Amino acid sequence: MNKPRALKKGDKVTIIAPAGPADKKQLMQGKRVLEEMGLDVILGKHVFDVEEDIYTLDQKRLFDLHEAFRNPDISGIFCANGGFGTARIAPQIDYALIKRNPKIFWGYSDITYLLNAIQNFSDLVTFHGPMVASDLNDEERTTETVSSILSLFTGEPLTYDSKIASLNTFTSGTGEGRLVGGNLTLLTNGLGTPYQVNTDGAILLIEEVLEPAFKVNLMLTHLQQAGVFDNVKGVVIGNFQAEPDEHKDIKKVLQDFFTKVSFPVVENFQIGHCQPNYGVPLGVNARLTTSPPCLEVDSGVR
Repeated sequence: MNKPRALKKGDKVTIIAPAGPADKKQLMQGKRVLEEMGLDVILGKHVFDVEEDIYTLDQKRLFDLHEAFRNPDISGIFCANGGFGTARIAPQIDYALIKRNPKIFWGYSDITYLLNAIQNFSDLVTFHGPMVASDLNDEERTTETVSSILSLFTGEPLTYDSKIASLNTFTSGTGEGRLVGGNLTLLTNGLGTPYQVNTDGAILLIEEVLEPAFKVNLMLTHLQQAGVFDNVKGVVIGNFQAEPDEHKDIKKVLQDFFTKVSFPVVENFQIGHCQPNYGVPLGVNARLTTSPPCLEVDSGVR
């Protein structure tokens, strides 16, 4: 798996919205955060566009994505926010173009579909991380969320243990492999397609937002019956945002599902639809341990 080049001050990056139009006020607030890191930030041509015709909208999203990878002056691509529809554009992406022009591609939620598609067809490390409009706006962002982006400059590996957040072990053990995954709904939607997440010998990250416990159970069962867990080396459970009562039910679903597996499973990582929201590279080597619980992830940049 190829790693993109690390960022440096003065680099030009772009913001695109392949999953849905961004709120302008929030986007500009998040753009300022990236600029304060020393980056020269430009906006994709269609980042605010809203179209009733899905075909036209998809072509605009593809244009911004391809232009970002094609432009040699761009060093990094940050997604504005989540939404829906990335699965529609995955078959139309020029993956050879991306492979010829490896660079940072950063997002999560519905962007999960693209993170996995790009890995499968372009052999490029991608990044599951906080997005510009939805996570870096003045109301939502935290210092920790912003700091997690700085690893793109330093190239430092990530060590995530209980000093960052209280971690809970469902199943003990040690596992090592590529870190893969993302949003549970999108991982499930990708099953049986060319964009399905490759979990063979991997550490699988899952996170979700506002889905009821019965749907979480249904999706996990679907993944299980599709063989997704057959050869995983560990599972990292990120944030499962829900109302308090529903969250209790979700935790029980997760616990019941994972307590008898043969690989280590640790929950409560602040990764996903939460603040702070820690960014992690996907496609690089990771090590999950449970005594004490800790996730170590190699750098995603070179």
